[in-house]
Amino acid sequence: QVQLVESGGGLVQVGGSLRLSCPASGRTFSTNGMGWFRQPPGKEREFVAAISYNGGLTTYAVSVRGRFTISRGNAENTVYLQMNSLKPEDTAVYFCAATRDNNRYSISSSEYVYWGRGTQVTVSS
Repeated sequence: QVQLVESGGGLVQVGGSLRLSCPASGRTFSTNGMGWFRQPPGKEREFVAAISYNGGLTTYAVSVRGRFTISRGNAENTVYLQMNSLKPEDTAVYFCAATRDNNRYSISSSEYVYWGRGTQVTVSS
């Protein structure tokens, strides 16, 4: 059974940092693109960051650029999201995801077919 399980979320004050982790089990994703998405309260899910299969290409939403960093460790079959200078508007459930096979990078949620269940991030002011 393929699973992506996010961890590292929690409550943090404005300006603080969190590091989300998402290890995968059941198969390897070393040839798949991976990404992070989030769903703020009462809003649609939105793109946060994506990374190519080998880590050579990354893209960020404008709202997080310069504050968040996506990375991956293929040996660990894990994707990470380092979040710094957090703002109240970063409050959301954060999801990691992997693209369909033979897709090595994407920023489109429709290309992601493997999803975790999410971890809550709350930034208090």
